[in-house]
Amino acid sequence: MISRRLKTCTPVAPRVVRGLAGALLFCLLLQAFAVYAKEWQVQPGKGTLQIAIDTASDGDTLQLAAGTYTGSIDVHRSLTLSGTDDGTSIVDGEGSSHVILVSVPDVTISGLNIRHSGEVAEDENSGIFITDKGDRALIHNNHLQDNLIGVYLKGPDAAVVRNNVIVGSQFHRMNDRGNGVYLWNTPGSVIKDNVIRYGRDGIFVNGSRDNVFSGNHMSDLRFAIHYMYAHDSEVSNNISINNHVGFAIMFSDRITAKNNYSSGDTERGLFFNAANYSVIAGNRVVGAEKCVFIYNANFNQISDNSFEECQIGIHFTAGSEKNEIHGNAFIDNRTQVKYVGTRYIEWSKDGRGNYWSDNAAFDIDSDGIADQIYKPNDLVDQIVWRHPLAKLLLNSPSMQLLKWVQSEFPTLHPGGVTDSKPLMSPAAPRQRSNDDTLDLARLAEPGY
Repeated sequence: MISRRLKTCTPVAPRVVRGLAGALLFCLLLQAFAVYAKEWQVQPGKGTLQIAIDTASDGDTLQLAAGTYTGSIDVHRSLTLSGTDDGTSIVDGEGSSHVILVSVPDVTISGLNIRHSGEVAEDENSGIFITDKGDRALIHNNHLQDNLIGVYLKGPDAAVVRNNVIVGSQFHRMNDRGNGVYLWNTPGSVIKDNVIRYGRDGIFVNGSRDNVFSGNHMSDLRFAIHYMYAHDSEVSNNISINNHVGFAIMFSDRITAKNNYSSGDTERGLFFNAANYSVIAGNRVVGAEKCVFIYNANFNQISDNSFEECQIGIHFTAGSEKNEIHGNAFIDNRTQVKYVGTRYIEWSKDGRGNYWSDNAAFDIDSDGIADQIYKPNDLVDQIVWRHPLAKLLLNSPSMQLLKWVQSEFPTLHPGGVTDSKPLMSPAAPRQRSNDDTLDLARLAEPGY
């Protein structure tokens, strides 16, 4: 059942339009516009939504009543699809292909409960699939569940995906599941303030540029954000909880990764592989195997981050060069730094180094800088990396003698990290927000 309702003309204040003739002309213009911008009331059922789309014109709004709309939907007109505020307007793909396919620009989809896409990975089955013709699509305030891929942006410019709840599958092996939001060659698109749980990766981007990923909450995934060949973009203010890896930035240049939070990500909180000319600042990582893993990443600024309670604070390897590392806090990590290399590298800038919780140093002049340099990876550290059982000898006289000899004869140091201006106290870490303790059980509720 489909009904049409024209938008009505409202009275106009005298100071806006002077005189009766002007008011009548203004009202007629609104009525003329209404002919091209209609609102359709759509009732649930099999095929009713597709019929409404086929009947409507560009610029119209389809208001979906509560109930279930079945079948794959092809949005081939520039429309607004709007559901109920309580999430009871359900679009069910019945396990076939994409639930909603968008192939025109300027489409808005909001307030819908979108579920049951197909499960064919080769066909990229998605809850919402936006083609390269879907520029400026706006996907907001929806609940997507039981889809292979939640939202796929395959080629549109300047799409926005915000304030959605996306719950992926749990029944396949994790690597066989789909991503919450998948982006390919979609310049200028923004993924913001979504809650994503389960599936493979929360947000996966490949071959794109000028994107913003901000304010998303991601949990129980392989990667929270997985970033490949996507340049000149921003990853900010996201929260990653209990994933395998928090934020993986790979083969991308000129990235700003700031104010992200990682807690309980089992393998790595931050991972930078061939990420160059980037700013990594204000992030906080707690309780991973490696707070940060840096592999062949060059010319980056890594500053004012907090790395806490990890097995390794920062693992630095594969010829990473000319990175500025200063103002960070390394707190209660079992191994603060694992540097694989023989070069001597300095981790301070303009008289400001990093804070090391295990640095038993003095600050006689009270300038906030320790009076002695700090070297987090000496001969003893390297012996322990190569021969873990050597930890049993850490307090032995031989190890103590080795540490003393190295301190008296610095030329014996095997190369590695030196912090000439270690800080006496850390900068205040970013406080957790209410979003960090989101009740994840609510995500399965249809009206969430």
